[in-house]
Amino acid sequence: MSSLGTESAFEVVNKVKALEAQGKHIVHLHIGAPDFRTPEHIVEAGRKALADGYHGYTPAKGLLPVREAVAAYVERFHKSKTDPDQVMIVPGGKPTMFYAILLFGEPGAEIIYPNPGFPIYESAIRFTGATAGPLPLSESKGFSFDPDEALSKITRNTRLFILNTPANPTGGVVRKPELDKLVRGLEQHPQVAILSDEIYSRLLYDGEEHVSLLSYESIRDRVILLDGWSKTYAMTGWRMGFGVWPKSLIVHAERLQINSNSCTNAAAQMAGMAALTGPQDCVERMRTAFDRRRQLIVRELNQIPGFRCTTPKGAFYAFPNTSGTGLRSKELEALLLQNGVSCLSGTSFGANGEGFLRFSYANSEENILEGMRRVKACLQPA
Repeated sequence: MSSLGTESAFEVVNKVKALEAQGKHIVHLHIGAPDFRTPEHIVEAGRKALADGYHGYTPAKGLLPVREAVAAYVERFHKSKTDPDQVMIVPGGKPTMFYAILLFGEPGAEIIYPNPGFPIYESAIRFTGATAGPLPLSESKGFSFDPDEALSKITRNTRLFILNTPANPTGGVVRKPELDKLVRGLEQHPQVAILSDEIYSRLLYDGEEHVSLLSYESIRDRVILLDGWSKTYAMTGWRMGFGVWPKSLIVHAERLQINSNSCTNAAAQMAGMAALTGPQDCVERMRTAFDRRRQLIVRELNQIPGFRCTTPKGAFYAFPNTSGTGLRSKELEALLLQNGVSCLSGTSFGANGEGFLRFSYANSEENILEGMRRVKACLQPA
């Protein structure tokens, strides 16, 4: 158990609550959750499902109509025809991640993961006893990676390669030329499965287009797609995610589901189906709002002494370089929290995050401006 890490955003939540209990006002720029309400037609579908008696267990993989809706969604937005039997509905995004890492992680195995990256990757890898092989994401490349460097990390012991685009915590996007080159290389390593975390795929800016690894037929039989409802439809508390699994692996993933969660909440599944099959203008409204906030926070961050911030192309995070302040990331996180702004140290996302902070712009423009004002006042006192 001592090998398991945590997700630092939840640790900061506890610190924020303690400070707020003392009467301090904190601008929340730490948590990766949309600040919008779940769209009403989705909420109504959940209410109706409860009224209609969706109170019991479902099949472990999920209700068939919901899996069929996911398959149609994947074909539309990930450009890949999918068999509903290869879909599994899970309570949130993490189960797909955890099941994939449990399937391939064991002592002697290696798993490659992005660093800085979502902290649960490294935590779960180490929990299985596997070697965690960090794939550096560099500021100079917009927090993408060099395909040749990525492929050079693969050894005869590598069993799983984890990719996340658009990415948490950086907002970086891996474009098609880099993916094409990566896939050509992965074709030469048939022993390596790929976990493609595409949970932010509907949140792209500046004309960026999402390219799913599921759309590459040459590796399709090794790709596990991770996606879900939390970020796209502002449904974090509904705990709704899905995985698309290769035929050879879905039976094992289903067994892990049975042994852990049994199944996903029945009424929530019906709400999730309404989200996928209903109007999508709500997604665009949220994306447009995030885009405005993105431009605002990047502009403000670049005016802070000791900060420089590349413009993120996806998700809802800014990841400024703070090395010019002379403070280490954890020190800066603590200092800003004491001055009324919650954010996360880059080291919460791996060793390569030193010298950076993560700010979530899933908050109002007014709060973002106030948060940036406090940061400036803290680092450039009158």
